[in-house]
Amino acid sequence: MEKRKYGNTDMEVSVLGFGGSEIGSSDQKTVDRLLGSAVDAGLNLIDTAECYGNSEELIGKALGSRRSDYYLFTKCGHSAGMDYPDWDLVLLEKSIDRSLQRLQTDYVDMIHLHSCREEVLRDGAVIEVLQRAKQAGKTRYIGYSGDRKDALYAVQTGVFDSLEISVNIADQEAIDLTLGEAAKRNMGVTAKRPIANAAWMFESMDESEYPFIYWNRLRELSYGFLADPQESVETALRFTLSTPGVHTAIVGTTKPERWQQNAGLLSKGALPADQYEEIRSIWRSIAGADWVGQT
Repeated sequence: MEKRKYGNTDMEVSVLGFGGSEIGSSDQKTVDRLLGSAVDAGLNLIDTAECYGNSEELIGKALGSRRSDYYLFTKCGHSAGMDYPDWDLVLLEKSIDRSLQRLQTDYVDMIHLHSCREEVLRDGAVIEVLQRAKQAGKTRYIGYSGDRKDALYAVQTGVFDSLEISVNIADQEAIDLTLGEAAKRNMGVTAKRPIANAAWMFESMDESEYPFIYWNRLRELSYGFLADPQESVETALRFTLSTPGVHTAIVGTTKPERWQQNAGLLSKGALPADQYEEIRSIWRSIAGADWVGQT
């Protein structure tokens, strides 16, 4: 699998990473097979968070003995069962230590502040907690995970090594707003939700469902390639990874065969420039001012 140097870090990450949000309620046997086969085949980035159910524990049990075979990213900031408010400084410290214990490791390669608002970032204290964790060897690098102007401010502080942000055919605000600023600072960029939750595959969707905003946008965008089930996923994934400044895309799944199928879709490499620009042009002509990045 193709690997790309991750910004100004010493990591070369696989272009397809594993997103741990969906495995939080899976059984250990499934996760063992899912992650073991993925790492065996060349995937070397696993991303999780403090609030993804049992994701951290499952990953730790599945891959704790193979720690040198992959890069491990997690997040902090949400209380996730601890009796502190989000972004409390004691919470952040305890959350980082809990993540290390769950993941069965002495360190992670990246800790991202998880969807932290700009006003909290401006205070600076939450950033100092991550910097202390880095100094203590609990993480090699620090990053920010989020969207919209919060993410732009985080990038512009210049203190983060990594940005995790939504980039896909239904969510392109970051391409114009944030990715150029990240590139100026040589930040590693991880695209989350890279296939827009495959929202176009649903005939209908209730407004309360997680991918509804993408589903609704895609009805208006009406990309021609969405008519073909296989071409649509391939084109969507290749679009995200063809976006300048994006180093890796994390895809979540609970099906051991699914990530390998997604990896196969990347065999053709980047989208042709004219096809990429056509998707961007349709977005520019249709997207409303309220089509902001989805956290």
